[in-house]
Formats: sequence, C-alpha cells, structure tokens
Amino acid sequence: MTDHALRLLRQDRRLAELAAFPFGFDLDRAAHGHVEKVRLASGGPLETVAGDDTGGTYFLCADGSVLYADSEGSAGIIGSSVDEALELMIGLPGWHDCVHLSPDDDEEKILAGVAEIEDEIREHYGIDGERARLRAALGFPERSPVELVGRLRAALTRTEPDFVLLNAEEGRAYDRIGPAGPPLWEPVLAAGRADLASLREGDRTAWREVAEDPVRRRITLRAAQFDRAEDDLELMRHLLRHETRSSMTDELRLAAVLVGLHGDTGDLPLLLEVRETDFDTACGLGGIPEPGASADELRQWARGLDESMFGTDPSDEPVSTWTDLARDQGMTDLALVTLIRELDGIVMDRSRLRRPGAPRALATAPLSGLARDFEELGDLAQALRAQRLYASLQETSWDRVSARHTLARLEREAGLLPRAADSLAAVRATLAAPDDDLLRHWQRINLGRYIAEEHYRLTLALADAGHPEEARALLTAADALLGELSDNAATGVRELAGRTAARVREAG
Repeated sequence: MTDHALRLLRQDRRLAELAAFPFGFDLDRAAHGHVEKVRLASGGPLETVAGDDTGGTYFLCADGSVLYADSEGSAGIIGSSVDEALELMIGLPGWHDCVHLSPDDDEEKILAGVAEIEDEIREHYGIDGERARLRAALGFPERSPVELVGRLRAALTRTEPDFVLLNAEEGRAYDRIGPAGPPLWEPVLAAGRADLASLREGDRTAWREVAEDPVRRRITLRAAQFDRAEDDLELMRHLLRHETRSSMTDELRLAAVLVGLHGDTGDLPLLLEVRETDFDTACGLGGIPEPGASADELRQWARGLDESMFGTDPSDEPVSTWTDLARDQGMTDLALVTLIRELDGIVMDRSRLRRPGAPRALATAPLSGLARDFEELGDLAQALRAQRLYASLQETSWDRVSARHTLARLEREAGLLPRAADSLAAVRATLAAPDDDLLRHWQRINLGRYIAEEHYRLTLALADAGHPEEARALLTAADALLGELSDNAATGVRELAGRTAARVREAG
C-alpha cells in the first residue's frame, strides 16, 4: 500500500489539475463529498479523496484500497492503493467503459476495445501527451492495456464482501461495477468438496474428524448432494450416524435420502433407528418404509424427498441454505452481503413475494427470516429494515401485533427509543380495536405476556436514557396491559413490572 502519487498531487497544483483533467481524479471535489451519505457494509472507515465530473467519488479504505462510487448507485474497488488506481486511470482513461473486457479475452480483442474507447475520447480532447507527462511526473511505468484490464478485473472482483457500499440512510447496497462474482455456494462448498475428496480416498483421519465436526459434516453432506457417487454408500451411512448428534437438521434428512437412494433394504434398520433418535427426528423423518419394504419402495421414498427438498443443482437451493453455512464457517461478511442484496431485491420488486397460483397474496415469511438472519449476524440496521417492511405487509390483527412487537424490540435494542414507543403504540391500538377476532384471547396467552414485557423493558430503557416523562407515560400503558392479562400470563411479568416502577420513581 502506497500513497506516493497522492502526496505528489496534493503538493503540486499543476499535477493535480492534470490528474483532474483529462483523467477524472479531481482532488478539489473531495470537499463536496459524495452525492449521498454512504458507509461500508463491513463497517470499515472511508475517506473521500477525489471526485470526477460525473458525480462519482473516490474513497480510500482502511487497507489503502480505492473504492469508486458513481452517482447512479454502482461501486467497485479499482486499485489496492491510490498509486495503483491512478496508474489505471491514466493508462485507461476510459476505464468505466473497459469493465466489460476480461483478461480471458485474447489480446487483439482487448487492444481493439481500448483503442475504440480512446479514439472516442480523442474526438473531444487530448490524452496522449497528458498521459506521458503525468506518468513521468508520478514515476509510473508504461503498462500495456492488456495488463491494465487484468488489474482492473482483479480489483473489481475484490469488492465483495469487504467493500460493499451502502446508502447510509436506506441501507441499500450499491450495485457492483463489472461482472458479478461467483455464486455464494461456490466458496461455501469449497471446504466440503475438499473433505469429500479426502473421505473418498479413504483417509481414516478425515473420516473421524469430519464426522465429529458438525459444521464440516454438514458441508460435506451438501457437497455430496451435488456430487453423487455410487461408491459413497458406506460413507453416507457413516455421516448419517454421526449427524444424529445434531438432532433434526436438513442435512440429517439429506443423509437419509443419499443412503435411501441406493435402495439397499439392509439400510432400513439404520434409517428407522435414526428416525427414533428423538421426538424431532421422529417427526422430521416420517414416511420411511417399515421393515420388509422392497428396494423400490425405499428408492421411491428417497426420490420423493429428494425431488421436493434437495436435488442436484446448487443454484436451486434457497439462499438461506448458503448464508447459514457461510455464517457457520465464519464467512459472516459474505453471508451479510448476500442477505442485503436479497433484501434489496424484495424492496425493489415485491412481486418476488407473490405466492405461486395466488398472484394477489404475498408470502412475507422470507422477510421475517431475513430479519432474524440479520439479527444473528449482529446487523440491527438491516434487521430493522427487513422487519419494518414485514410489519407493513401484515394483514391480520394477530400478524400486525406480533410483527410490530418484534419491531419495537429491535428498535429498542438499536437505541431508537422514540420509534420503539411508536411501534408499541401501534400494537396497543390494534389490541384495542382489532378488525378480526384473532386476538380475542390475547390476554390469556404468551403473546399478551410478551407485549407487556416489552412495554416494561422499553420503559426501563427510557428511564436509563434520561427520558423520565416518556418513561412514566409508557409505564402507565404497561400497567394497563398487565391489568388485562390473566393470572397465568401475568405471573412472569410482575417482577419486571415492580423493578421498572422502582426505576421510574428513581429517575424522577
């Protein structure tokens, strides 16, 4: 990482003006900032160092990488340092139009593409003499367009997951500049594919270590799902036996399917034993043929489950399969970016939530699932974004109250106390005047208890944050809710209620 060129530009006004025009790296535009407030999804710092005349901005990241963001909502890394980025901009003054070129293209195609772009620039202003002077002043060597296109592609592919830019207020991710990277399942399955190869080679150490590690076991089973082999039966039996330690997982069901597809009726006792591991496995593995079933019956059961839940194409798997496995392997930034882009897609096109065969109905469960995933990853801002949209789409009184209650909790945990109070006010309004009869027993069930508890927790947060009047008002509402609960529902709330009242009195 170097900033030699940046120092020279800041020290020499003549060089700075040459970099600004015709090469579009204008230090003076840094003072104006970007067209909107932005932040990195990974949370790293950004320093605005320059801009261009199209509204684009050059940011310096913590490791020295240069991130370019245009004014239309796209962004990408263009160099591992300012020096590298400037070399690129000087050598490829039309670099924005070069992102479609690939180092895999033959040299003739790359040179022709760059020449066409530069000829168009020359119709309006000169670049050749200016390029030679700036290169010499900054000490940059002359590099071929082929090498620079390769550098550009390599830099852009580093954008995800560490340098994904977000609109700071909305949380929406900027589009990638250049081609998309590999699908998430490729890096997620990489370790599983390696383990599967070791297991197939008969590495006994691997047989023991993979079987005993729940994460490695799950990923190896997923690798076997998409790379099936006739000789894997004993291996699948081995992994199936060990997966019972995790109780009912999708991978346990997958292992049972991969065993059952072989049609060996000698495996029925093993499958039935696995099914009876505990209550959850008994429910989750229903339908396994009983002793005495034929090979065809066993295969038919396995094929039915395979076709409905698994299959052989990783791109057909729900994105949650890969984000869960990414998170389990410590690829949290990769999982987070994938989930953000999934949420962005729904926000931009709610038709993605349409139920098949029922075009007017929305299946909103993916939004609540995204909210939970974001919360588990520690990104409350994105969790709130998903939960707000989820809450706004609920149609029944029960679903509205439940969704708003969860939203209030997330807002409280994020420190957005006034918003949390508004969400709880919406909950109380629905409880007071529901438009259906689904909440007629809310006072006698856990939902009522949870709502009252959240009122007291937010009251405590308001008191601790120095908002005594708001705390007193919410305490009154919380006590009113508690008074409506049945004795059973209220039992678990009274201690919290008493502690909250004492804290409010203490706060004045």
